[in-house]
Formats: sequence, structure tokens, C-alpha cells
Amino acid sequence: MPATSSTERAPTGVAQSLIRRYEELERKLQKNRPGEEPRLMRRAFAFAADCHSAQKRKTGEPYLSHLLEVAHLLADMGLDEVTLSSALLHDTIEDTPATLQEINREFGVTVGRCVDGVTKIGRLRYHSSEARKAETFRKMLLAMVQDIRVILIKLADRTHNMRTLHGLDEDRQKRIALETREIFAPVALRLGMGKVRSELEDLAFSYLEPRAFETITQQIESRREASEEFLSAIQRELQEKLSQTGIPSRIEGRIKRPYSIYQKLQRQNVTFDMVYDLMALRVVTDTKTNCYAAMGVIHGQWHPVQGRIKDFVAMPRPNLYQSLHTSVVTREGQRFEVQIRTEEMHRMAEEGICAHWKYKARSQGADVNENQMAWLRRLVEWQREMRDSTDFLSTLKIELYPEEVYVFTPRGEVISLPRDATPVDFAYAIHTEVGHTCTGAKVDGQIAPLKRALQNGEIVEVITQAGSNPSQDWLGFVKTSRARNKIKQWLNSERRRQAVGIGRRLLEKEARAAKVPLKKIPAKRLEEVCREYGCSTPEDLYARLGYGRFSVRQVVRKLLPAGAVDDPAQLRSKPPVLDPADDKRLGEGEGTLEVRGMDDILIYRARCCNPIPGEDIIGYVTRGKGVGVHSSACRNVQNLMFEAERRIDVRWAPKAGSKYQARLTAQVEDRQGLLKDLTSILSNEGLNIVKAEASASDGGKAAIDFVVEVVDKAQLERVAGALSGTDGVLAVTRGSRI
Repeated sequence: MPATSSTERAPTGVAQSLIRRYEELERKLQKNRPGEEPRLMRRAFAFAADCHSAQKRKTGEPYLSHLLEVAHLLADMGLDEVTLSSALLHDTIEDTPATLQEINREFGVTVGRCVDGVTKIGRLRYHSSEARKAETFRKMLLAMVQDIRVILIKLADRTHNMRTLHGLDEDRQKRIALETREIFAPVALRLGMGKVRSELEDLAFSYLEPRAFETITQQIESRREASEEFLSAIQRELQEKLSQTGIPSRIEGRIKRPYSIYQKLQRQNVTFDMVYDLMALRVVTDTKTNCYAAMGVIHGQWHPVQGRIKDFVAMPRPNLYQSLHTSVVTREGQRFEVQIRTEEMHRMAEEGICAHWKYKARSQGADVNENQMAWLRRLVEWQREMRDSTDFLSTLKIELYPEEVYVFTPRGEVISLPRDATPVDFAYAIHTEVGHTCTGAKVDGQIAPLKRALQNGEIVEVITQAGSNPSQDWLGFVKTSRARNKIKQWLNSERRRQAVGIGRRLLEKEARAAKVPLKKIPAKRLEEVCREYGCSTPEDLYARLGYGRFSVRQVVRKLLPAGAVDDPAQLRSKPPVLDPADDKRLGEGEGTLEVRGMDDILIYRARCCNPIPGEDIIGYVTRGKGVGVHSSACRNVQNLMFEAERRIDVRWAPKAGSKYQARLTAQVEDRQGLLKDLTSILSNEGLNIVKAEASASDGGKAAIDFVVEVVDKAQLERVAGALSGTDGVLAVTRGSRI
């Protein structure tokens, strides 16, 4: 390790291999940022080595190795000493006795802010893992606004964790991989970090769909030699044509990534042989003018595919990605894609926001392009309005995934919206009140339905009417988080107002039956009962009574003084919840569901998703029907859960011998004997097949639906995996309705 002062001594007890790895880190910093001395980083390395000295990773390596690899990833991005020091310290608060105050004192508030930003929320503060995860992401988002280096450290941390995920058990592998695919890969995309996003997606894919990953990887490798020969030939041909026209360029070839291929197979329901854009060329030139000139040369050499030309140079994506895209067909019928961009565009496409550190003036990290961060600031504004963890995580996932369309206002202003966005999304993008009072829309001068998907280049005009209000039906087709949240807020406010009125009337009626009018009950006593039910105000209690959360009769009994009611029959109004014995729809399995803290309320599995033990579930109070229990992944949950007060905690209660019906759909190649093979697998597992249906389609494919009885989610996943491994099975998915 380089010479140090007394305050920068080399850590003791650290393996020489780790010290050498640290020295490589210093060399990278000095190469990328010659003006920076690594004094802070040396102290951070010594501090981290001391804090983590006794810790090892699940892979058996010293924990310090992980911190060094995270710092190396950031050094390769050209980031500064503060970022690398924070990376070395990023797990000290979470995994060691070190405190934030200590980090601030030893390394400064900037490093402290970065370390605190990537530290998870404490485990004891929240009642569920979902709430804790949501608050951790809230904290990270807020820290990102202050200093974007927070998310860069987190992305590097997640990248190395994904590279070494093999050290964990299968359940944790899948949980971390799913979070990576749903949150961190899209964040990298939003920041324009194409290389990081691609690696995270492929790594997550390998753990979430291991059979599909292995199959696609083998198919790529079996064609790699022929593909590379083809790419080399057309690369030489194109290079010669561009040189003849005087367009300076360098050309790269690439083969489509496994996860990108998988997405296309799923989205278009095609086989691997039908992926025509498996190969692509990238042309990097010097100016925008030459980008367009190069496209002209390409279209003159090969026939362009209609509808596959995209101009992200004139209209960049929100993450500042710029490039021309076109797909062409050779004379032999071979299709491939070409991307055309300048050197600066290429740096932004590969490195995104990190290009500000690597190629601009020596930034301290806060000066980031405002357009690139607009989505984050917008999301932070919305998260302040969302107190519920499920709402927040759903909004986060929706906001991270958009593929944009660009439409125009009548005045010619460009509005960027997610793919398949509607006039209602457009209205809320203009202003909340425009959205609330929207009654219709004109698209290119023609009246259009509110649920119509908007297309690139269309001119949209919103028709409003004073006094009009949002409809709950809109939640079924809007695509933007802004529209969805604003509609939910209005509906929640309106439903609450109605529930307060209903609850007050029910309570007054029950009190009159006891010959003690509600207005004669002391306000102090009402407040005491409110606190007993976890309500801060009488209005909260009225709302929950109106929703059917509590028994009106029980509340009145608590409100009245002892002995006020001699005859219980005086309390004769019917409570708003049903007794489970009164409803014959409850089947054998439903008896294993229970509402936490309540034993006198009807509860049933929602038919739209039919959750089974082992799945995360959510309860929703429906007036007159009790509590409907949905799978957390149910599509209807997003629309139902806008009224947070009607949500209720439910759980699976142990009950031996219970079985649940579930639906599995297999997409298969139509071959003789396949149905017999699949039913044999189900039979060998000991499952009862309630129903089986098969339907063939064009192209030699078929869909087979099974309704089977299982004991829990683990058994269902085991069976689905066995079916997926059968020759001729393309995909197996979980069905909803049975």
C-alpha cells in the first residue's frame, strides 16, 4: 500500500490480495482524475477493514472484498474520491456498530449523506417487510435528489451482489433477482446507464427463469459463429460504403442479449427462429448531420423495414438517450438492426449520468442535467402524497418502466407519455384540474374515446366541463402514475366523505335504539372509544364504520355507560359485517384465512386471482360481503386499493389437509403424446386434476389449461417447473380465474 501519514496507516490483519486490490483502486482514481489525492479513500479503506474485519460473505470471501469490488465498479465509471470512499463505507452503518455520526465526524457530511442514503431502514420500525422495503426506497429516492451518487453506489452494490448471488439460498436469490429486475435495472435505464442495466437484467433473468435462460443462451451460442461471420461481412461492406461517401465512422457488431430475446419471445409469442433482429450493427460517427447521412447510405444499400425507423436524435428519450434506429433486410432475406449515433451520444447511451463525471469538468457530483433528473423529482413529489407502502411500490414500478410516445398540445408543445397512454393521462399531464374535469378528447381533430391509446405525433385536445369528476373506471386504462394517483386521491376523498356519512347515520340509529341519542354521549367518552379502535378522530371512526370495518353494535356498547342497556335486543340494527356462517360460499380452503385481530367477519378468496398458501395476500373490505382476499400480484389490487381505509391485514392460518384449486396454462408445440406426458407429471406429484382443456392454434402451437388442487405455493411452483422442463413446452404460467 502507498506510503501513508500517521492518520492514513495501512490496515492491519488484511490479506495481501485485498491490499493489492485496493492499490489498483488508487491507480484507477489517479488515472481517471489526476488532480485528486486518495487520502480520504485510504482512511475509508482502513476504517472499513477495521469495522468488517471479522465478517465474511455467504460465498466465504472476506466482506472487505465486496466493498472493494463495488468501489472498482464505480472507479471504472470515472467517479470521484468521495464516491469511492462512500462505496468502501456503504455497509458500515447497516452491518457494523459504526454510526452515522461517526462517519460524518471522520469523513465529512458528504460521505455521510451518501452512506446513509444507501443504508436500509431499520428492521424494527415497520410492521411488514413490504412497508420496510417501501420506506427504504423512499429514503433512497430523497437522497438521490440531494446527491445522485447515492444511486450510483447502490447500483454498483447491487451489480456485485448479483454477480455473487450463487452464495445465497434459492428463495433469497429469487427475491433479490426480482427486486433487481423490477427496480434497479429500470433505474439504471432511467439514468441512461445501458451497460449496467443490461448486466442486471441478464443476471436477474438467469435466477428468475433459469431454464429459459439456459435454453436461450444455448441457442445463441449454437448460432454465434455463423452470426459473427455474418456481422463481420456486412460490417466490412458498410464500412466500405461509408468511406466512399466520406462519412467518418467506426462500426461495432453485437448479438441480442438473452433477456431482450426472452422479452420478445414472450411479448410476440414467437419461437427463437422467428427473432429476426438477433444481430445488430452500431455506427458511431462525428456529427448529427453524418448520422442522417449514414442512414441514407444504409437504406440505399439494404431495404428498410417499414415501421422500424426511430429518430431519438431529434426527439431524445427522457434519460437523454440519442440514436437513430433502423431495421433492414439483406438481398438474401437476413434482417438486422442498425443504430447510428455520435461519439458523445454513444458515451451517454453506455454510461448515462456517469458521463458527467468522466468527460465534463471535474464535477463534485451535484451538477446533473435537470432534464435527466426530472422524472426523479416528479416521483419524489408524488411519493409525498402516498402514505401506503403498496401504493408507493406500485407507483415506483410503473414510473420506472415507460416506453415513451410523444404527442402535441394544440399549441405545439411536446408531451412525453408512456406507451399506450390515453387522453386522460394527457389531461393530467397538463394539470390536475384538467384531468378531473375531462369529459372527452379530440385526437388530430377527431373525437376519440378516453381509453384510446395515443400514438407518436398526434395532436391532442382535451374537452372539459365544470362540475365533472373522475370515474373509477379510468383506473382500468390510465398508464401514468400521475393520473392514477390523482384519480385515487379524488376517489378516496369522495368515498371517505360518503363513508363518514354512512357511519354516522348507522351509529346514530343504533344509539337511538338504546334510547341514548348520540349527541348526549360526552365528547370525552367518544374520543376514548376512538382511541380504543385506533382512530385519531370521530370522523375516522365513522368512516371505518361506514366501510364495515367495525361492528356498530359493539361500538355503541362501548360508548354507553354500564347498565344503560338492560335488554340487548334493544340494539336491533343489523351490523354491517356478515357472520361467516351466513354465507355458504366459503369452501374448504377458506377456513385457513383469518383477519388479524378480528374473528367475527366473513372472509373469502377473491375469484379473480385465487390466492393459495405461501403467496403474499391483501385483504379488502367490501360492504355487505366481508373481506375479499387477493394475491398481492393480482391485477385488480391496483384498482381496488385506492381506499386505504378499506385495506385490512390478513394472513394464512395453519390448517392441515386443506387443498386449493389453481390454474396452470402451458404454451406448447402441438405434438402427439404431449398431453399424456403432462398429465403423468401431475399424477406423479399426487395432484388431483379438476379440469383440463387443450386448444390448438396456427403455427403448430397449442395452449393447455389445467385446474389442479394443491396444498400451497411451493407445490404449485414445483409442478410448474416440472411441466416447463418437458420437451415441447414453451412456457408455463399461473392462471387467475378457475
